[in-house]
Amino acid sequence: MIQQVLFDEIHQNIEVKPFKTQLLKWVGNKQKFSNEIVSSFPMKFNRYFEPFLGSGAVLSTLSPKNALASDAFSPLIDIFLNLKNNPEELKEWYRSRWEVAHGENKKEGYEKIKASYNKNPNGADFLYLSRSCYGGVIRFRKSDGYMSTPCGAHEPITPESFNHRVDLWGERVIHTEFRSCGYQDAMREAKAGDLVYCDPPYSHSQAILYGGHNFELEELLKEIEKCKSRGVFVALSIDGTKKSGKLHCNLPIPDNLFEEEIFVNVGPSMLKRFQMEGKTLENEIVSDRLLLTYTL
Repeated sequence: MIQQVLFDEIHQNIEVKPFKTQLLKWVGNKQKFSNEIVSSFPMKFNRYFEPFLGSGAVLSTLSPKNALASDAFSPLIDIFLNLKNNPEELKEWYRSRWEVAHGENKKEGYEKIKASYNKNPNGADFLYLSRSCYGGVIRFRKSDGYMSTPCGAHEPITPESFNHRVDLWGERVIHTEFRSCGYQDAMREAKAGDLVYCDPPYSHSQAILYGGHNFELEELLKEIEKCKSRGVFVALSIDGTKKSGKLHCNLPIPDNLFEEEIFVNVGPSMLKRFQMEGKTLENEIVSDRLLLTYTL
């Protein structure tokens, strides 16, 4: 069933232009195949909503003309607010911490920055940690939110490289409002003809990732149903298959909520790569499920 929607004078037309430059290093981010996701969006919509912003991969590829991007994780939103409103300060956040880590033993410098973050969670420390932690795995201790990921073996990008990324991304989010809030608050602002893209914590991933351990998929599905009833387009990325297709992730998806189901091959499990320390991963290919409340 195709939703009946109204479009106003700000309707946006989809023009897919792949954008592969990551701002944050973040396991599970969708930068490599964000163009495939964007290609599944409606050809026309009004305002764009992304209530689980994460690394912002889909937002940066879409580069919408009118958007609200939000996340309940406030240090992350601090980064994106500076990206839009004060990019020079964002560059300084990264440069100063990069110099701390490279002015002495890298691991010792990393641990100093991590200790600073854990004492007082903030966007400036989190920015550097995201680019330098092991495998980009943003891992929090469930009991108290303590970030526990060790330093990665790779060399974080230079301040000059990061500055270039800030300039590229700044142009792509110029029409986006960033807000620290729960997904329910953001989604309830969506009106007929708007588009909501949800990329929540996955049910079949470890709960300690991204601090998403209090998330309940059933509650999100209820919110999606409310959006659909108002004529809002909703696209949901969620668990699909694991173990190279041998394991199908069963989820409590209500009948008739979604009109289309697409599987997106995202390659070897990044979480397994972290756990298995680089061992062969040919049996750990993952496919995400992209569920649409509308027909293509």
